[in-house]
Amino acid sequence: MAQDINNPHEVDAFVAAIEDEELAAIINSIRTIVLNIDPVIGEQIKWNSPSFFYTGKMKPFDPKSYKRDMAVMHIKKGNVMLIFPNGADLPNISGILEGNYTDGRRMITIHHLEELNKKQDVLAELVQAWLEMTLEENLN
Repeated sequence: MAQDINNPHEVDAFVAAIEDEELAAIINSIRTIVLNIDPVIGEQIKWNSPSFFYTGKMKPFDPKSYKRDMAVMHIKKGNVMLIFPNGADLPNISGILEGNYTDGRRMITIHHLEELNKKQDVLAELVQAWLEMTLEENLN
């Protein structure tokens, strides 16, 4: 397991430094939703933001394909964008994924906590689909 890069304490410190309480609550709620899905999901600060990744063994891959990276949060103007680097490979459950970028990334934008509460089940299904895709790819 790639525990050497799993660093929830670093993410805790990142969130503690956020002065906007609702923004911090959104980030922590996303963390809870994602991390409660499966213990093979880890978190760290990557690209100067909280991010989630697969901690298990993987077949060799080009690092620029970001196969280990599930999602990274990008905070902009009080909103949280949860960016999936390989989101184009995922089923767009309930149309939750936004964007049509040629590099394959897709995102979910959360403007406030109530919106996250409405999207949390679909977000959990999306994360589960990403995990199943990753596990299938690395078990075959």
